[in-house]
Amino acid sequence: MVSITFPLEEAIVQRIEQFPWVNWSAIAREELKKKAIFEKYLKTKKISDADWLFCEQIDWHPVDELPLKKDYLKKLEKRYQNTKKMKSVDELFKQ
Repeated sequence: MVSITFPLEEAIVQRIEQFPWVNWSAIAREELKKKAIFEKYLKTKKISDADWLFCEQIDWHPVDELPLKKDYLKKLEKRYQNTKKMKSVDELFKQ
């Protein structure tokens, strides 16, 4: 396996050192793999079985990174407008 080194600002290094139990290399590998899967998904709209297994293991999907569609946001806004604000739980059960 290839090793990659890159410079970090001292403030970031100090924050990282506060969490010595964290495997930062594993986190970096996972994020790089997520980025590769996301870019591949944007091009092909497909996910390989191996990538799907990885996504399931970390409870993530490339669609999670996409912005919400405008029509969905409109539906949410419409639902929100139909809600009522309650001052207490008792108001829920009043008829």
